Amino acid sequence: MSELQPHIYTSNDNLPEGLLTGNFFHSRELFELSRQTPRHRPYMVTLETNEGIVIAQMLALVRYRASLLPPYFYMQCRIMGEGAYRKSNGEEWLLYGHDEKPSEQENEERAAHFEIMLKAIQEKMGRHVLFIEVSNLSQKMFAYRSFRQNGFFPVKWMSIHNSLHSRRPEERISIKKQRRLNSSKNKGVSCESVKNDDDFLLFMKLLRHHNWLKPRHYIPDDHFFKGLLNSPNGKLFITRYQNIVIGCAAVVYSQKQAFLWYSAFRRKSFAYLYPADITIWNTIKDAEERPCEHIYFMDVGLPFRKNRYRDFILSFGGKPVSSFRWFRCSIDWLNRFCSWIYA
Repeated sequence: MSELQPHIYTSNDNLPEGLLTGNFFHSRELFELSRQTPRHRPYMVTLETNEGIVIAQMLALVRYRASLLPPYFYMQCRIMGEGAYRKSNGEEWLLYGHDEKPSEQENEERAAHFEIMLKAIQEKMGRHVLFIEVSNLSQKMFAYRSFRQNGFFPVKWMSIHNSLHSRRPEERISIKKQRRLNSSKNKGVSCESVKNDDDFLLFMKLLRHHNWLKPRHYIPDDHFFKGLLNSPNGKLFITRYQNIVIGCAAVVYSQKQAFLWYSAFRRKSFAYLYPADITIWNTIKDAEERPCEHIYFMDVGLPFRKNRYRDFILSFGGKPVSSFRWFRCSIDWLNRFCSWIYA
């Protein structure tokens, strides 16, 4: 194989032909959607042969974050997953739920390709972003040495996924959970996909209201969710009770898997209706019907001993998996301090 060269693209018009299409989080579709979203700037990093064949690609999203309460403004770069890679036979690696496991040599090759792309985006970002975050890796120890050598520090994180191919979701939940779901349905609560502009406005209203006092929970502009709504790889859900929206969720489908990306619930105002339970349950059932092999919950959070949201998600019969999120701060002394803390 000819020598591989990294390239970085920031415009739709310049994207190369032959990009890999299986991984939504590193796809042309998400690149173009982010380009149309205010306060977003996508960077597509590729490894190409001299003949222009794309061997690997990674999408980095720079987000401009600002708020009056608390007051802040900064840019962050987020990479979701390790990218997309082409096998020696030209096919794309499926990083989730596949039967064919990559060999140790193939894992090392992918990690080497990843390091080249990671270095390229680091050099491109320079000091323009406050930090780079790499999350949702398919393997906890993927490219561990590469991260460390390039100044990243790991933060322990929790990941949860539900298997949908070995046992039905109904077989994984408790009798108490089933009673809650039945009670909610009997009281007139329903969950369905967003079908029109009115539904979309209600979806966005609840999502923003639920997260407006949570600075860590970044909610993109409406254009982003409108793109997910119109995409064959995305779906928006709303949960209603007497024409009042009490729950919502945004799900992405990629590589025969479902990923719950954003969600919001009115758990305190309508506690007796269990809005979170009915919303999460319907996303699981929708993923099963597609069919998907698993559904992943993307932001369960830090692995604290007590975590109400984690325990709630686990009540649907999911599997907890310890993982890392990798960070690199552009402020040298702060990055060294965090590297020492998380050593």
